[in-house]
Amino acid sequence: MPQARTTLAALSLSLALAFTLAIAAAGLLALPLPVLAQALRAAPALPGTGTVAAGYDGVVEAVRQTVVAAQVQGAVVQLDVKVGDRVKAGQLLLRIDARAADQNTAASDAQVQAARAALDVAAKDFERQQQLFQKSYISQAALERAEAGFKSAQAQANTQMAQAGAARTQSGFYLVRAPFAGVVAEVPVALGDMAMPGRPLLTLYDPDALRVSAAVPQSVALQAGGTPARVEVPGLPAAQAWITPTRTQTLPTVDAATHTVQLRADLPAGLAGVAPGMFVRLWLTQPNAAAAGGSSPASATLTVPTQAIVRRAEMTGLYVLAPNGKPVLRQVRLGRVDGDRVEVLSGLMAGEPVVADPQSAARTR
Repeated sequence: MPQARTTLAALSLSLALAFTLAIAAAGLLALPLPVLAQALRAAPALPGTGTVAAGYDGVVEAVRQTVVAAQVQGAVVQLDVKVGDRVKAGQLLLRIDARAADQNTAASDAQVQAARAALDVAAKDFERQQQLFQKSYISQAALERAEAGFKSAQAQANTQMAQAGAARTQSGFYLVRAPFAGVVAEVPVALGDMAMPGRPLLTLYDPDALRVSAAVPQSVALQAGGTPARVEVPGLPAAQAWITPTRTQTLPTVDAATHTVQLRADLPAGLAGVAPGMFVRLWLTQPNAAAAGGSSPASATLTVPTQAIVRRAEMTGLYVLAPNGKPVLRQVRLGRVDGDRVEVLSGLMAGEPVVADPQSAARTR
């Protein structure tokens, strides 16, 4: 019985609280619309400063990227890496069947030993012939023949040693090693595939040497030369989406068909989640003609608080206070985010009051 009384008391308290909230909500909705509008926190759309940022689509490129190809023919008998693996400089990547090459190397080493033995015999014979010539036991012609035999044996030994070195060098081509430390981007071969001279075996790139390449109009490139640039990576989280390049470079050539200039921005090393081929947006700061007193005030950029943005399915908008004080939901097109404010590209005029709390505006409507 005491437990039942406690449950009834808690239920009565909950009903009383809900009834009180309902009365408060009814009283709030009964207030006139201008009074509700005054209760909304409104922030005016502020024009941009003396500079405006324009974004241009770009792509991430690897400064150091190489396609490792086969130099000899043979079957792939060992594959030690896969796509996405990090490798060190000189690390073994794959092995090609080198049994025939090993036999050739062994044969060349044997020929070198035979040539050295023949050279030793020719050297001793030439030494004896010199001693006999000094005692006038042989003629000058016999000495010259002995010297010619020694030189011929010496040349033959040098030839065999050179051929053996070439065979050993070629046998090293059957072991494919990483030319530098990086990440394996592609492995188009599998175990048992036949490697041919020039056939790509894998692709390797250096993740610490990346850059962004974007096509920028010629006029914009001239105005934005030397100004700071920022890189936006839409695929990364908001806290990592904005990157400051370490260096920007404008190529000296202009595309005659599109009248654009290639602009490159080097990215800092150690970026997580950034890989070659990713879509990025390169933002350049340019003079704002409207803010500087130009003749086109419509080109001035507007910024509003980020908390004022409303996103519903595919619609992006914000609440604007009408002259009668009623909040009206208006669709807008947004630009870049800068701190706690976001740029509005279209759908809003300078000075219009924007509701900073969209939830309160939705209840007021």
